Amino acid sequence: MARPRRATPAALAIGCALIAGCGGGRDPAILSLEGVQVRRSDFLKYLAAVEARGDGPLDPQARAGLLDAFLEERALVIEARAGGLLADGASAEEERRGVARLLAREVKPRAVSEAEVREYYGRHESELGRPERVSLRQVLVGTLNEARDVKRRLAKNPRAFDAIARSLSKGPEALAGGYMGSFERGQLPAELEVAAFALPAGGTSEPVASPLGYHVLRVDSRQDARAASFEEARDEIRQRLARERRSEAERAFVAGVLARSRVNHAAALRTPAP
Repeated sequence: MARPRRATPAALAIGCALIAGCGGGRDPAILSLEGVQVRRSDFLKYLAAVEARGDGPLDPQARAGLLDAFLEERALVIEARAGGLLADGASAEEERRGVARLLAREVKPRAVSEAEVREYYGRHESELGRPERVSLRQVLVGTLNEARDVKRRLAKNPRAFDAIARSLSKGPEALAGGYMGSFERGQLPAELEVAAFALPAGGTSEPVASPLGYHVLRVDSRQDARAASFEEARDEIRQRLARERRSEAERAFVAGVLARSRVNHAAALRTPAP
């Protein structure tokens, strides 16, 4: 009689994967790092919480995308705990703070040089322009007749805008003489933007209707769109490059942590047997 052939290690591995992921039966480990295991049930709880917030039910592609984020997050939490930055049984908020401390301690991106800032300015000068801006005041009243009365009073005495706003405006900025702030296009409600950007500096609008009532606007000052000088753009560029460099360094650190981990994507995404 022929003796039964012994299964090879490769065949055993394939068999385990087909069953439910070895070493966990119906709840296999999907991440192992520093002696700690994260199981499929942990990921399923995470998915249930996401779906409960109104984002589900999730399709397989969305689940796969969430799995990558979940594995990265849990790997960093394990690494923070192993590094003494996080206690067992920490809350979700404490875990976030622990991971932040881990990244601050371990990720040290190279500083941005002046030469790199100048080189970036040379390549992106046209994108770094200063947009058109207006500094704006308003008197907000409840009826069209009240707005027309405000307009008539301002026509007689333009300098009275501050006093009229303080005494009549229903807007939250009334006590500041109606001063709303400085705005670029796209930062105001559409009906106010059209009127505001059509006015010259010192100009006062006709009454403008909105869901809040009727607005009489005045442009205190305006700045036309223009190119930014290197001196004006330097700090913005340095901060932008520093953010990009830090983000790249953090991604590399996370990749290194995951490279030391054992990850089982297939077991995480497989539908559990009934």
